[in-house]
Amino acid sequence: MARHRDVRNMDYSDDYDGYDDVYGHSVDDDYYISPSNRQFLYNRELSQRSSEGDIKEEDESEAELADMDRAKLASCIDQIKQTIGNVNLSRNDLVNIIIQHNYDIQKCINTLLESTLQPAPVEKVNADIEPATKVISSTVKTVTNITKGFDLSRREPKPSHTPRSQSPASGKITPIDNPEDNKPAKQPDNKFDPLQLYRNERAQSKEHLYMVVIGHVDAGKSTLMGHLLCDLGQVNQKVLHKYEQESKKLGKQSFMYAWVLDETGEERNRGITMDVGRFQFETATKCVTLLDAPGHKDFIPNMIAGAGQADVALLAVDANRGEFEAGFDYGGQTREHALLVRSLGVSQLAVAVNKLDTVSWSRERFDEIVDKLKTFLKKVGFKESDVRFVPCSGLTGQNLTAGPTESELLEWYHGPCLLDIIDQFRSPERPVSKPFRLSINDIFKGTGTSFCVSGRVENGTLSVGDKILVCPSRESAVVKSLWIEEASKSVVFAGDQVTVALSGVEMQNVSVGNVLCDALRPVQVAMKFRARIVVFDVAVPITRGYSVVLHHQSLVEPVVVSRLISELNKSTGEVEKKHPRFLKKQASALVEIQASRPIALELYSECKELGRVMLRLGGVTIAAGVITQIVL
Repeated sequence: MARHRDVRNMDYSDDYDGYDDVYGHSVDDDYYISPSNRQFLYNRELSQRSSEGDIKEEDESEAELADMDRAKLASCIDQIKQTIGNVNLSRNDLVNIIIQHNYDIQKCINTLLESTLQPAPVEKVNADIEPATKVISSTVKTVTNITKGFDLSRREPKPSHTPRSQSPASGKITPIDNPEDNKPAKQPDNKFDPLQLYRNERAQSKEHLYMVVIGHVDAGKSTLMGHLLCDLGQVNQKVLHKYEQESKKLGKQSFMYAWVLDETGEERNRGITMDVGRFQFETATKCVTLLDAPGHKDFIPNMIAGAGQADVALLAVDANRGEFEAGFDYGGQTREHALLVRSLGVSQLAVAVNKLDTVSWSRERFDEIVDKLKTFLKKVGFKESDVRFVPCSGLTGQNLTAGPTESELLEWYHGPCLLDIIDQFRSPERPVSKPFRLSINDIFKGTGTSFCVSGRVENGTLSVGDKILVCPSRESAVVKSLWIEEASKSVVFAGDQVTVALSGVEMQNVSVGNVLCDALRPVQVAMKFRARIVVFDVAVPITRGYSVVLHHQSLVEPVVVSRLISELNKSTGEVEKKHPRFLKKQASALVEIQASRPIALELYSECKELGRVMLRLGGVTIAAGVITQIVL
């Protein structure tokens, strides 16, 4: 017991040099985190300054810290090492960066990563200096391919010519192999230009479009699209005959086309879509991935997950008297689905007025539905030029893949069929040049030791072999393989719905709603953010402390509206009232939202897909908005 100290009664406020392991002191204090030969070289200039007494001790700023700050400093350094590995900075420089950012780990990491990506200054070599013998420094490491990821422990981007080591004492550099005007090395073709790589990869293929089919329950969405796929030859006739016989036995012969997309036994028995069905077909200029979303109000979260992957939407409405009104009135899914897809960023919409054969192809009924929907969709935010209406019948197949043949319809409709309208959708711009982001919507076990995640690439590109981060946990992982619709790919781009096999991370550490991101430019992680929202029809006004469910891509998280910052003008966005007591329906406001755990998100200005949020309560969507500020 004599060897043990009485640490409980020690007074850490006293200056005491007798012990080297006082709390907050590390054995690394006197050494560089990433040692190099620079610390052992004699520097005449530094020696002269030291003799004059005007140079600070290396750890002087650290020595002035209080014990609590020392503990926070040590914790920051450990977390920085775990996240990005060793950095080529002295401990003193690292400490200064941490203190400068007030121990904010995320800001420190961003500063360190930005500093390592800046090219080193190159001084012009004197003309009378003889070119040196080619010597490649063993300490200089390069990344093999910037588009293939980065090694987190060594952060120099790969140059075309290996640079010479720089002498810290002289302040000059050894001439490079090709000293012609010290021009920067030419970048390899297509490796530093994601946009050019995208054009080269996709130039010979049709534009890919993701289309979600939405609408009120029993509007005939699955039957409509199932018949469309059958007419396009995407369904084997033997399979279709089997569905016809099985549906007859159950007394549901009209469901034979719906079973093309509704594949589970429970969906077929209940006669409703419960999960997002997927199928692929082609038009004249597009390759379309169909996302058949559920219409029942109990499965709105599944519908949101499907709509979050979509570029465009097809809204199916029932032309029968009373059926359209039931879906369009308050509480109906026609109204809510249209509102949700617009809040998720879908700007192009086709409206299929289905089952018009049941009202004898009445033009008056068609015009009545169009007039009501036009007014509503304009209020929601759709431009009139981005909305198209088409009369059709999913059961008979009228006006789906070819022009109408019914004489009653031919009397007044001379427009395009449904397939032509889908082909006329504009493909959205793909942000392939932005930092990589992928929102995970499914996780499953793959072959071998790896496991797979699936989701939509929101921004950037991803290649096999890339090193990425899983946020908000910031777990590091490596991409083993990539697939799109079961076809193996070496690189994928923004807008693709992909399956990614990961290694280097445990499956239990990855969850639906997590975000895969660029290791050097990670997504932001926070528990609090500010959002500009629009309140929908709410029974009870939103007040401070209001508990709601946040939908952010595939993430479903309970949150609290912690502050009502200001109420805004709907048209101009100007502040009308500061710190309102409550928010009533149709109000526009700036609010602060507090989550119970960290979540990965982005500002709307940086990444629109990860900057949108929706608030739901009691199975009803009460507000939607965009993230304007992340509070760290």
